[in-house]
Amino acid sequence: MNRKATIVFSFLAIVSSAVLLTKSHAQPSSPEQEIRDFEQRANAAYEANDLPKYFSFYADDCTQYLPEGRSDLPAYKKDWTEYIAAGNRIEKVELSDMHIQVGPSSDTGVASYILHVRTKVKDGKITDEDNQESDVLFKRKGQWKIIFVHYSAAPKKQAH
Repeated sequence: MNRKATIVFSFLAIVSSAVLLTKSHAQPSSPEQEIRDFEQRANAAYEANDLPKYFSFYADDCTQYLPEGRSDLPAYKKDWTEYIAAGNRIEKVELSDMHIQVGPSSDTGVASYILHVRTKVKDGKITDEDNQESDVLFKRKGQWKIIFVHYSAAPKKQAH
């Protein structure tokens, strides 16, 4: 081997080793962090009124308890799509008091949090609401999906 080929080969070996060492030392994401990130992305799609992306976070067999009662994903998609199509828009979403629980097999989880939602209704009125949300997630085929939601108004804070 000539000198130039030896230098190129040595350089490639060093770079390959560095890449492998970097990957082997990278900390794998914990299920808790995966769920936290998932919730942030799902609620960002909700805030952006990006319905295809938003609904992609739900499992096809998802059920929900909303203030109006029990619902399934097809009914929720229909109702929410009509609501947004009528000119109503989510303007701001803020999550707080996030609590994550992960099942022993690391493929189930619960995310419960307060969801503050500012909505601009089609007549121009702005609403600000605090809601209690609990999402049950299953990891299927390597992807987290929401399988169950409980969503209700949070109690009003008492002024002192």
